[in-house]
Amino acid sequence: MKNKKIKLIPEFKNEDEERDFWDKTDTTEYFDTKNPIDMNLSQLKPSTESISLRLPSYMLRRIKEIANSRDVPYQSLMKIFLAQQVDKELHTERLSKMSS
Repeated sequence: MKNKKIKLIPEFKNEDEERDFWDKTDTTEYFDTKNPIDMNLSQLKPSTESISLRLPSYMLRRIKEIANSRDVPYQSLMKIFLAQQVDKELHTERLSKMSS
C-alpha cells in the first residue's frame, strides 16, 4: 500500500473561516489516522464575545447581592443563570418535538 501524503493545514483568519474549511474538507487528507495523537482539551476555554446589555438598576443590584452572597463575580453569576435557562429551554423544546 502506498504512503499517503498528509497535507498541511492552512492558516485561518478567524474561527468562521476555519469552520467553513473543515465543513467542506476530508480530514483524512490532513491527519495521519494510523498514528493518532493523545490530547487533553479539558482546559480549553470556549471563545467569548463581549456584548452590551441594559438592565434595570434594581435588577442589577439584586444580581450583585446574590453574587455577593455566593462569593462569585456578578458577571459569572449572570452567565450561570443564562446557561441554566438556555439548557432548560432547549430541553423543553426537545421534549415538545418528541411528543409531537
